[in-house]
Amino acid sequence: MPRVLVDLLSYTGTKGGMETYTRELYRALGRLGRDYEYIGFASREGAKLDLTWFPGRIIESGISGENRFVWAWGELTRVARAAKREAVDLVHAPATLGPRKTSMPTVVTMHDMLYWSHPEYMSTPLYTAPVKWMEKAAARNATRVITISPDSAAEIVRYLGVDDRRLDVIPLAGTPPQGVDRSQAGSEGPLILAMGNRRPHKNWGALIRASSLLPPDRRPRIVVTGGRGADPLAPLVESLGMADSVDLRGWIDDAEVRHLYSVATALAIPSFAEGFSLPTLEAMGAGIPVLLSDIGVHRFVGGDAARYFDPADDAALAGLLDQIVQDAGLRAQLAQAGRAQAAEFTWERTARETRESFDRALALSL
Repeated sequence: MPRVLVDLLSYTGTKGGMETYTRELYRALGRLGRDYEYIGFASREGAKLDLTWFPGRIIESGISGENRFVWAWGELTRVARAAKREAVDLVHAPATLGPRKTSMPTVVTMHDMLYWSHPEYMSTPLYTAPVKWMEKAAARNATRVITISPDSAAEIVRYLGVDDRRLDVIPLAGTPPQGVDRSQAGSEGPLILAMGNRRPHKNWGALIRASSLLPPDRRPRIVVTGGRGADPLAPLVESLGMADSVDLRGWIDDAEVRHLYSVATALAIPSFAEGFSLPTLEAMGAGIPVLLSDIGVHRFVGGDAARYFDPADDAALAGLLDQIVQDAGLRAQLAQAGRAQAAEFTWERTARETRESFDRALALSL
């Protein structure tokens, strides 16, 4: 039975989509059977969390996944040492970065190449060069590289020089919150939901500006979740006089997510760039109409089940917001199409294709 060390150093409970991927992937891998043995190498913060989703033993590394310098050192050196000490057959690094050198095959999941393709949107420019170096080192060491969309695959080939024969494109899946009741949609008035961090490439300001272009009596309430600390969107809301129409929230618990999914009119994502779009699939699976910026990865995830807009055209987005609020037929159409689209992406499929990638990496070492 092959033994896999899973690099969980970046798993701290604060990383959003990459942590959802790791958690749901390994939950699904555990359901596939016991042909593999998994050992999790956990961060200091992660070891304190509920890790019952992980289908194997957890090693507490003592390494902080929140301290960038300690974490980087751990990624580059300590993962490989732990793998050697545990005599594993394979290492999997599921969060874009991984060890610089291992004595056994390594599979790295790289979610996006935003530090390369859109450095102007990075909120921590001092880290850009080190992260790019670490991504190159991880890709160079990797036997295989998993990525989550064709767009990301093309950028990995372009920026990291990875031979596409070493690449596996394996999309993610979406799991809607339990207990969502869409019969409540619109019960709190027109509400456009937006969920995600405040990194500049998310372009949340476009949603606020677009809403401000609508007459007050046709303006939906905008709820943007996922902020931490002082919200960088607050000055824009104030300058546009939108305080009564925009609700900026931090990280929210499951009950609040369930409530917002129940009452929302639509989900809107105006990003300039993404590696994937888990919120799209989760919203579609719950029957929420979805409005997406017209970028390649959104077309890949949303297909014909979403409505698209130019992320640089506030007026076009304003028109689409007005249309989705006013047109009940369009909402019903998108809700039905969205459920069918989301059903094409399952964690069982993600897990099965990931195991196939592991198999290919191990075959090369025999």
